[in-house]
Amino acid sequence: MSFRIVADSCCDKTEIINKFDNITFVPLTLSIGDYVIPDDENFDQDDFVGRMIASSETAKTACPSPDAWATAYDCDEDDVYVITITDKLSGTYNSALQGKTLFEEEHGEKKNIHVFNSLATAGIESLVAERIHKLASDGVPFEQVVGDVEDLIVNRSKLFFCLESLDVLKNNGRLFALATGLLKKLRVRLILHACDGNIKLSGQELSMNRALTKMASFIGEDVKDSDLSDKRLIITHVCCPERAQFVAEKISAYAKFGSVEIVKASGLNTVYMSNGGIIAAYTK
Repeated sequence: MSFRIVADSCCDKTEIINKFDNITFVPLTLSIGDYVIPDDENFDQDDFVGRMIASSETAKTACPSPDAWATAYDCDEDDVYVITITDKLSGTYNSALQGKTLFEEEHGEKKNIHVFNSLATAGIESLVAERIHKLASDGVPFEQVVGDVEDLIVNRSKLFFCLESLDVLKNNGRLFALATGLLKKLRVRLILHACDGNIKLSGQELSMNRALTKMASFIGEDVKDSDLSDKRLIITHVCCPERAQFVAEKISAYAKFGSVEIVKASGLNTVYMSNGGIIAAYTK
């Protein structure tokens, strides 16, 4: 059966994904005041971060419409695998589900369509897309691909991150899962991780380098009993490639992943990570 992957624009474009000829990206919308752009292939990270720094207004994001998703599903392939950012931080997952309903009402249930809630963002979505592509390309049946990937999301993937600033997350109401008292410690560098789709605290440090080093140790502890020879680590950054390389080296001291890739953040993740932010995503 032919297949297509449909992902929101939070999915990092890795070297592997850039080779796919059967993936469609559905962009979110980014705005700073009256400046509004789609989070698509034309996104300029440096320009947008500069605008964020210069503006007194908080950057905002909006999820794709159900119609945008339904249009993406209207393709030639029989099996459609859909990947979205966690439903705890965005309405994108629900919009993708509504798009599936719209498509089936107009075209009937002629396709297999499954919407994956990644329970995270960035590199996790990329790793999910890469896993789907491998399994489906090997001829694994649709239902088995869905089962394997759902297990990957829930049980075999992890995301940690450190940000220079939590202001955008806080101002957009994305930190409801953290204790209110922590918001008084914004000058402290917090080490956070995705847990069941929400944001949880892992630790804190007085400087970013210390926080990133501690984050690397947390990752090492998490994967200490895992065979990582065929596993991938994706490090996502906002305007700080040197910092991303620093993180890669620190993690490699604890864990030898089969491959490590450093990528620029998408527009959505640039907004919430802000200048200098780092995300580390991996499977085990």
